[in-house]
Amino acid sequence: MEMSIPMDPVSDPERRFNQSNKNNNTGECKMQKSKLDRFIQKYTLGGNVQSVKWKSDGNTLLTTFVTPDKSLLGTVVADKFSFDVAELGVYSTEQLQKLLNVLTDDINVSLTKFGDKAVSLNVKNGSASIDYVLSDLSVIVEAPPLKKLPKFGTEIKLDTKFIQTFIKGKSALSDVDSFTIINDTKGTKVIIGYSSTNTNRVTIPVEATRCDIDNAPISFNANLFKEVLLANRECTSARLEVSTEGLARVNFKVDDYDSTYYIVATQGVD
Repeated sequence: MEMSIPMDPVSDPERRFNQSNKNNNTGECKMQKSKLDRFIQKYTLGGNVQSVKWKSDGNTLLTTFVTPDKSLLGTVVADKFSFDVAELGVYSTEQLQKLLNVLTDDINVSLTKFGDKAVSLNVKNGSASIDYVLSDLSVIVEAPPLKKLPKFGTEIKLDTKFIQTFIKGKSALSDVDSFTIINDTKGTKVIIGYSSTNTNRVTIPVEATRCDIDNAPISFNANLFKEVLLANRECTSARLEVSTEGLARVNFKVDDYDSTYYIVATQGVD
């Protein structure tokens, strides 16, 4: 399945990002390191994503990313993010995180540029500072285009209880790689470790505002979904949309962050 971001101003964060490009900030920018840390956590997903492009319009920071196996695509937008207008190539986010861990929360961030090209990121905290060498944008793998979104016939409400239960359930079944959504006469359920045979499993009843999954349960990567929930666990209300054509979409809006993830279905379970 080819993937891209949907092209309308509401569901397309990058288009909204481009429309908000009004202020051109330059020089050193003051911020809380925790805000940058949260932005990073929402796209790295426990280390599953490393190489990305950061796009800043002076007020908003955006990244679009894809996992190496192309089973998950996402976009994270951080609003009220005062920074230089720039596009940055971050090749190893893990290395950047290690450098940021040297500093405490009140930081000043600036860019070193060669002409119009940003070549390094400088972050200061008092007398201490770190420098992170930025990558050439051409070496960052772009997220593949999703030219046409399927119909999402199922919508499931996600709340704090579901998020906590799924994270604990997946941790209890660490060797299980998939979760399955089923709908029967007893309602809609999310099952970690689902199989037609007798297995260890965790069953979570959910509230579906609509559901067209009948006799064909659909499964997704439980490891990635757990990381998505961990990265957005402070969100108290979200929605998971599922298409029987094999794609799920989940969106989280919390504080100044708007995160959307598309997850490709796995092969059916036994």
